[in-house]
Amino acid sequence: MTAFTLNFNSIKLTDEQFFQLCQDNRDLRFERNANGELIIMPPTGGETGNRNGKLTQQLFNWTDVDGTGIAFDSSTGFKLPNGADRSPDVAWIPLARWNALNSEQQQKFLPLCPDFVVELLSPSDSLSATKKKMQEYIDNGTRLGWLIVRASRRVEIYRQGREVEVLEFPSSLSGEDILPGFVLNLESIW
Repeated sequence: MTAFTLNFNSIKLTDEQFFQLCQDNRDLRFERNANGELIIMPPTGGETGNRNGKLTQQLFNWTDVDGTGIAFDSSTGFKLPNGADRSPDVAWIPLARWNALNSEQQQKFLPLCPDFVVELLSPSDSLSATKKKMQEYIDNGTRLGWLIVRASRRVEIYRQGREVEVLEFPSSLSGEDILPGFVLNLESIW
């Protein structure tokens, strides 16, 4: 099953209506692109869900010890500056950005772009669409992003102001200066 996009150009959902739509349909995964089109994504299969959990676990464990930021899983929505609503597989923001949000903002889709994102390509994902999504994150303020393609054991690294770097068969990834000291062990992800 693949994701599909519904043209909502004649119906303008408010942010509150989109949030409520997602709450009322928790078994479905929705995103909204900058044009307001609704993207309906199928749940992942067991293997992808397991690998995404391992990826999330590593970042959450590091975040708990490091204490400089907040990590989020794939069910978290972010309202990007371009108007899109996205849910990366894994995301992180500095603690100061989290604390700058009021309680209501923390409860709903976060009105910001994460500093760090990861997308783990699942068999139902389109590689070209996911690459565009990664670039959208960068264009909206993400400082570091990883697109992990398990099928080919390849990682694309997205950074502000730089060309995409492609790594073939890496065993680990560094959080660089965005997540100092974080190293993602890819052996459990492959």
